Amino acid sequence: MTKDSDKTLPEKIPQHVAIIMDGNGRWAKSQGLPRLAGHRAGTDNLRTILEASVEFGIKYLTIYAFSTENWSRPESEVKGLLRIFRNALDRELQNLHENGVQLRHIGELDRIDPVLRQKVKEAIELTKNNDHLILNIAFNYGGRDEIIKVIQEIIKDKIKPEEVTNDLIEQYLFTAGSPDPDLIIRTSGELRTSNFLIWQAAYAEWYFVPDYWPDFGKEELRKALLDYSERKRRFGQISSSDT
Repeated sequence: MTKDSDKTLPEKIPQHVAIIMDGNGRWAKSQGLPRLAGHRAGTDNLRTILEASVEFGIKYLTIYAFSTENWSRPESEVKGLLRIFRNALDRELQNLHENGVQLRHIGELDRIDPVLRQKVKEAIELTKNNDHLILNIAFNYGGRDEIIKVIQEIIKDKIKPEEVTNDLIEQYLFTAGSPDPDLIIRTSGELRTSNFLIWQAAYAEWYFVPDYWPDFGKEELRKALLDYSERKRRFGQISSSDT
């Protein structure tokens, strides 16, 4: 992967970028194609964004691949999404491993069929020592569901109320071991968070773009990073320039 010398990169690159990959179905409709064709195009586009993320120096990338609410979609679409994910894992795993990508899963695997569940576990095991890019795949994930799971585990472990802190909760999150996202990108023009990383996104910078996910390429990611680099992150505090 070679860097483009003719394009300017911002000096301030976010360590962790998360993406809500929205608009696959509407992209397909705009092309006169069935919805699953849009999901396949969206999956194919992920390789472009992964390569660009490595080139731009992003260390953690979290993608919202399948939410807990997505199970309510038509059965044919759900089965198609699961098949696309399984085929993409089979097709891309070795290439991801050879390029130093570490795969992590966030969410619950219990509703996924045993064959796919095992493939995910094997992919995580194969890539666990890679450190070029950490790829968190949010599959069967919901922010509220995650917080409920945290509370359940804390109760199960009989932790005293006064011992519950920010640091403790973060140890129980699905994303334990990853820093909070610095920048969250949502494609397709929708302006909502959709139950994504509710705890972790408390101080993230959000970037909404009208492009459907299959059309969100390397240059669009660069623009998002440039926009991020121009922002002042205060984390609820007042900067010296504001006083």
